[in-house]
Amino acid sequence: MQEKVLIVAVHHQKQDEERLQYSLDELKSLTETAKGTVIKNITQKRERIHPALYLGEGKIEEIKAAVEELEIDLVISNDELSAGQLRNLTERIGVRVIDRSQLILDIFALRANTKEGKLQVELAQYQYMLPRLHGQGVALSRLGGGIGTRGPGETKLESDKRHIRRRIDEIKRRLTTVVNQREQYRKRRRENRAFQIAIVGYTNAGKSTLFNRLTKSDSLEENQLFATLDPMTRQLQLPCGLDAIITDTVGFIQDLPTALVAAFRSTLEEVTEADFILHIVDASHSDQEQHQHTVNHLLTSLEANHIPTLTVFNKKDLLNEDFIPSSHPSITISAYDLSDLNKVMLKMQELIKDEWETYNSFIPASDGKLLQQLNSSTIINERYFDEPLEGYVIQGHIDPKHPLRYLVKEQ
Repeated sequence: MQEKVLIVAVHHQKQDEERLQYSLDELKSLTETAKGTVIKNITQKRERIHPALYLGEGKIEEIKAAVEELEIDLVISNDELSAGQLRNLTERIGVRVIDRSQLILDIFALRANTKEGKLQVELAQYQYMLPRLHGQGVALSRLGGGIGTRGPGETKLESDKRHIRRRIDEIKRRLTTVVNQREQYRKRRRENRAFQIAIVGYTNAGKSTLFNRLTKSDSLEENQLFATLDPMTRQLQLPCGLDAIITDTVGFIQDLPTALVAAFRSTLEEVTEADFILHIVDASHSDQEQHQHTVNHLLTSLEANHIPTLTVFNKKDLLNEDFIPSSHPSITISAYDLSDLNKVMLKMQELIKDEWETYNSFIPASDGKLLQQLNSSTIINERYFDEPLEGYVIQGHIDPKHPLRYLVKEQ
């Protein structure tokens, strides 16, 4: 049975009405992803957040009345709450209270499938809960289960801080092993000079749909936030024959809990290893400008903002008016349209050529291995067979850092 949820929010003085509405709509989507039903929103305009109660006394009475009248199971705050605010609100209102960060952590606990993903979420939950433990004990023992309590589980959270600190250390040790394995895998890819593409974007922008269509695979596609949590990697061949490795990453979201960003750093670092980034944007979303800003901000914090990027404005089939892209280079597509997918591949090729340098080379027909390597590791623009010389004259583009570069320059 779905829990009945009441959302509460402070309308900050500098925040415009529209921005608040987007934030509340997103919180509603997050709640639905966590299998809850939003019954009502209650907001209060304030100059600053109440240090002890988050909202004012009068507003809390209004919330309490609404909770009783609508038989609310859970109250979710739009802002992150301190331990004191959590405790005071729970005591005053009489039902469980969680905040936006706890809700996101809960969804991640619901979504994690791999060993690494589960460990990362558990670590983030413990780090989030540790300073708030005092405020959570009563609520968790009295009202076990439900949104915001998935993951580590109540009994663990009620146990002493020493136990939680020990568990954090243990998870960190286990994660170090997994991270080292991931690093070994990355190192192999670097040594093989495999061309790497990372798909990034705001949650629910259509990353997994595009990933599946491009690679003909079947990672989870849902019209829900954070449908993909564990990064998925597949092989991809561009129309020119260039072999690449493409990775679908976890969706970004504004106000992502700090603990979560820290825990998922090794996963997000897949992006920093990329040679090329596809930034997917839901063109039909009214807040897509802010979505782009959130993603670009996170890419900057990961020091990945220097990597060549193509912004893919997706869901053009849902657009009602003429769309003017706000980022360049960009392309506007529907991930379900086959011809659009081909356009994405060709556009990527164009942009990769711009980054690479040209080469002209003669390869003897007897050197089949080098010919094959050039086919799969460079972009060949022109190739013809020179009969008198018994070999191929090739003109193309090559990554200036690729080991083959020296071979083709010597030919």
